[in-house]
Amino acid sequence: MNLFSWDRFVAVMVKEFVQMRRDRLTFAMMVGIPIIQLILFGFAINSDPKGLPTVVLSADNSVFARTFVRAMENSGYFKIVRHAASEADAEHALAVGEVQFALTIPENFGRKLVRGERPVLLLEADATDPAATSNALAALVSLNQTALARDLAGSLAHLSGPPPPFEVRVHRRYNPEGVTQYNIVPGLIGVVLTMTMIMMTSLAMTRERERGTMENLLATPVRPIEVMAGKIVPYIIVGYVQVTIILLVARLLFSVPIVGSLVLLSVVLILFIAANLSVGFTFSTLAKNQMQAMQMTFFFFLPSMLLSGFMFPFRGMPQWAQWLGEILPLTHFLRIVRGILLKGNNVAEILPNVWPIAAFLLVAAVIALGRYRETLD
Repeated sequence: MNLFSWDRFVAVMVKEFVQMRRDRLTFAMMVGIPIIQLILFGFAINSDPKGLPTVVLSADNSVFARTFVRAMENSGYFKIVRHAASEADAEHALAVGEVQFALTIPENFGRKLVRGERPVLLLEADATDPAATSNALAALVSLNQTALARDLAGSLAHLSGPPPPFEVRVHRRYNPEGVTQYNIVPGLIGVVLTMTMIMMTSLAMTRERERGTMENLLATPVRPIEVMAGKIVPYIIVGYVQVTIILLVARLLFSVPIVGSLVLLSVVLILFIAANLSVGFTFSTLAKNQMQAMQMTFFFFLPSMLLSGFMFPFRGMPQWAQWLGEILPLTHFLRIVRGILLKGNNVAEILPNVWPIAAFLLVAAVIALGRYRETLD
């Protein structure tokens, strides 16, 4: 007997291709995931974000103030989205994540500059994500040297030489030292929950169908909503255990500050966990086996990781990628958890990111229930 037969080898190989063709979902995943990775990494991912939203609080309308603001925009890193009416207005814009920077121009800035008193401009940066602000702040260093070069001519030429005629003081808010762990570790709460909640739910339901225990469950008078709730609630408890462990490690090992209310965070967690469990429940009704359920989980998890702002700055992505990211619950939860832990955000400040998660939960739950009823038929 031959140790290796080319005929048998070809027969087995053809059999595998036939099985691959029949399992259309697996084949689609094999083709789809590389394409998604190419598109996201090639077009959407950008570690040098530009056009970062900036609010200006100006108490001086001199030509020097206007020139510096224009120079900031010309650098490409700053985009003036509006002018604040007060310090509280600028503070609120930073707290809710509406802007990345807040520039304060003091009263009599132009007059003091002409007198050679070196007035001070204050630039406050939302430094919860150091990677999103580092390049912009680096570009700012040269602006006070060159921004007013054309205005400081004639009798003001003596002000153009070193040192610069004014000073720009940078205040890194919420993460003054630029510690990366302050941004990554709280974000891991959302990432871990997204992966584990979807995976556990989809695998649990698919496993029951493979083992034949689903038929026994369907033979009982249990309604679809009762099955869904009964399957989801235990994993919500598991999710809270995971969050508790992560928060303890974040505080004790990485010294991550916890400024806001953990009670508020725990309330939002219910929505976020339920949204992910609903997605897992939907996948379980689509998958024929546990392998397909696992593939669907990663098909959802990969865009969530890349488009949510966890690995790369959210504002560095093109507009179409940001639109896709806004659909994902992880995007909004990252803003909530970082806002509560690092900024001390209250209910009103996190509300703009709470309702998208609630809307996603509603849509995912309706689809899951609809799919489950189809499996009953």
